[in-house]
Amino acid sequence: MLIKIVGLHAPNAPRLRALLGADHVVQALDAFPAQGEIHADVVIANAIDADVAARLRCRLVHVPGAGAEQIALAALPAGTTVCNVHGHEVPIAEFTLHAILEHCLQLWQYPARLDAEAFAQTYAARPQHGEAAGRSLAIVGFGHIGQEIARRARAFGMQVLAVTRNGRPHDLADESVAVAALDRVLPRADVLVLACPLDEGTRGLVGAPQLALLPAGALLVNVARAEVVDEQALYEALQSQRLGRAALDVWYQYPRKGQPPVAPSRLPLHALPNVRATPHISAITPALLARRYGFMADNIARLAQAQPLRNVIHPAP
Repeated sequence: MLIKIVGLHAPNAPRLRALLGADHVVQALDAFPAQGEIHADVVIANAIDADVAARLRCRLVHVPGAGAEQIALAALPAGTTVCNVHGHEVPIAEFTLHAILEHCLQLWQYPARLDAEAFAQTYAARPQHGEAAGRSLAIVGFGHIGQEIARRARAFGMQVLAVTRNGRPHDLADESVAVAALDRVLPRADVLVLACPLDEGTRGLVGAPQLALLPAGALLVNVARAEVVDEQALYEALQSQRLGRAALDVWYQYPRKGQPPVAPSRLPLHALPNVRATPHISAITPALLARRYGFMADNIARLAQAQPLRNVIHPAP
C-alpha cells in the first residue's frame, strides 16, 4: 500500500515505515501538490482544504490527532473514509493539572535564591498560597480528555462540573449540565477548562458575557482550540485582570511554511503577565507518538486486510 504523510507530521514517516514493514511504501511530503489528482491508499494529514480534498484519490484519510475541523469532509470524493486518533488525553490531563496547581500554589512569588543572605528576610515575609482541594472545576467537553482531567482533579479533592452536549450524568462528575446551560455553572467555576472539539456549536462559545460570569481571579485553561474563546474578549478580561489567569496552549494563528512569521494571536495575549503561553505542546510526549503511530499502523493494516477500521469519524459515502 502507498501511504502519504503530509505537512507537519511528515518527519514521522520513518517511525511509520518501521511499524508497517516492507509491504507498504510511506512517502513524506512537505505539502500537497498544487494541482492534479493525488493518488494513495492512505493520506495522513491534519489539514486538507476543499481544493485538495476534491483531488484526493485515496481510500483512507487518517488524521494524526483528534481534531478534524481542518479537514474539508464535504469535499472528499465518494469512497473516502476518515479516521482520527486518541491517546493524547494522558499528557493533556497532566498539563492541565499542572496549570491548575501552578495557579493555586503561585510558586513565582518565591525568591529565585534562598541562601544565607536572603533566607531570614524571605522566611519572615513568605506569602501564603492557595489549594486546589475544594475548588470547583468546570470542564467543557467530557470525552477522552475531559474524563482524564476529571480523574486527576478528583484525586486533588476538586469538585468536577461536566459540561457536555446532552448534560447526561457521569460517574466522574459531581454535576453534569448541557452546554446550553454553561452560563449556569460559570459563577461557581474557580477553574474553567476547555477540552471540547471546535465546531459551529462551540466556536465563540466563551465570549465576554461568559468570562464576566466567572468568579474574580478564576483560571481559564484552553487545551481545545483557541477559537472556542472570543479572542478580543479574552484579551480584555486578562488585561483588566477580571480573569485572574489563563494557561493557553492553543492559538488563533500558527506558523505556516513559506509564509511570513505570525504571532500566536492578533492581540498580545502571550505578553500578558497573567498568561502562561505554550506552543501547543500539551500532548506531545514520546509515549504519545508511540501510541499515535501504533494506532495508525494498526488501522492501515486493517485497511489492507479489509477489516473494520477503528475511530471512524466520517464513513465512506
